[in-house]
Amino acid sequence: MDKSFNQNNLNQLVNVINNKNVNPNVSEYANLFSDEIAIGIRNFHRTVPKYNTTPLIELEDTAIKFGISKLWLKDESHRMGLKAFKILGGSYAITNILSNKLGINKEFLSFEKLSAEDLSSFSFVTATDGNHGRGVAWVANKLGCKSFVFMPNTSSESRINNIKEFATEVFVVDGNYDFATEKAKQFAKNENSILVQDSSWFGYEEIPLMIMQGYLTLIDEIYEQLNGENFTHIFLHCGVGSMPAAIEAFLVNKFGVNKPKTIIVEPNKADCFYKSIEINDGEPHIVSGKLDSIMAGLSCGIPSKIAWDIISKHSDYFTSCVDEITKIGMRELAKLNIVSGESGAVSYGILSHAFKNDKSILESLEINADSKIMLISTEGDTDPEFYNSIINVNSPTPINRGWAFLIAPILF
Repeated sequence: MDKSFNQNNLNQLVNVINNKNVNPNVSEYANLFSDEIAIGIRNFHRTVPKYNTTPLIELEDTAIKFGISKLWLKDESHRMGLKAFKILGGSYAITNILSNKLGINKEFLSFEKLSAEDLSSFSFVTATDGNHGRGVAWVANKLGCKSFVFMPNTSSESRINNIKEFATEVFVVDGNYDFATEKAKQFAKNENSILVQDSSWFGYEEIPLMIMQGYLTLIDEIYEQLNGENFTHIFLHCGVGSMPAAIEAFLVNKFGVNKPKTIIVEPNKADCFYKSIEINDGEPHIVSGKLDSIMAGLSCGIPSKIAWDIISKHSDYFTSCVDEITKIGMRELAKLNIVSGESGAVSYGILSHAFKNDKSILESLEINADSKIMLISTEGDTDPEFYNSIINVNSPTPINRGWAFLIAPILF
């Protein structure tokens, strides 16, 4: 435990709010996230190099310790050598875009066949905190396209280097993730490149929707691995909201009013969905500032338009927590031989903290002895140095993860 935190005060570190406006009706987007569509998208992913079904781990002893019926964890640290689920969205979107440009029938969508084409004239642009941009750059590189990636000034050297391995060029901007997104939009317009962003806004929805649909492979794998079982609760980690919204829409389409309870999880330094639900005026609200949570993949201050439309109508609970909670999750999962990064372990951290220190959180989330809980560890050690500094509590934490400008161009 970091010295700045007192174990007796941990019950102040997780906030929970319920959604007073849950709509049981299927939304306009839910039909775009059906079982049938998920199966087709997973069939596409099977054509992508290194695709594999990531492990679904049943944590039987932990479930007994926590006093619940079942606990599963989907481990995305094994995803295609990139240690994060984000590649699922970027690969599906870019392949769709190129197929449209080339007039290829989507029924025969294949990464393998597309890679045989000369695609060197295409260039893609994105903004990222790490995993999404790495996925976009990886796909572009494999297909022989150019890619340009914009990152916030809090990006770590390790995350930047991960992307530089595949990208044509990486730019670090003098601002947060949302500022990086604006710079990426400007660059795409000026350089006649294709913006592949996992957030949507008015006038920019088609490509983010493709990215969201790409994430359906994750939930399709889960239900195959469950082999007829189901969960009562699922924790969904939320940045701009694309992945949780995709899974939410899938569950609404599949189960309607009988869907599992969904719990949105955000860092308290970038909890734009939590704040928007708390304000409760039906509109998404922006969280500004540095957004400097260690949960880099969740440090986004502006909700995606499509994601907001889905999540605000259908998600049951919203949580906002401090960084110490995900550190708890990382350390405890490491003891179970599960490598889960800063943005991946936070849900486990919430559960562990709740069972040990604050049972009122469980009551607020309707978790009891009959609960069957699904967690998604969305990333592994995508920043190994920082991961190790947390897992090995006696090792020094890197002083300033915002020194990225020392190793990549910075834009003002």
